[in-house]
Amino acid sequence: MGLRLLMYLAVILLGAIIGAKAKLGDNLKKRLGSIQTACLLLLLLVMGIMIGMDKDVISSFFSIGYSAIVISIFTVGFSILGVKLVSGYVTGGGRR
Repeated sequence: MGLRLLMYLAVILLGAIIGAKAKLGDNLKKRLGSIQTACLLLLLLVMGIMIGMDKDVISSFFSIGYSAIVISIFTVGFSILGVKLVSGYVTGGGRR
């Protein structure tokens, strides 16, 4: 697990360096949002496939349901709130 975490962090760091230093074409800059959305959807599809293949998860889906929904809502909500609070400081624009 430690090696995977380091690999993820290295990929994020590499992307940040490329974004900060490289001169990306205007066409690519305009399409980055669409590329990001497509990659996110692909990731969610793969996660769904992995969940669907796990028989233990499927058999206990309804017994976990309520807790999973509550945890998911709070996770998404606080993630959005955290990004909103931090993004202005990271980009140098102060609070938005």
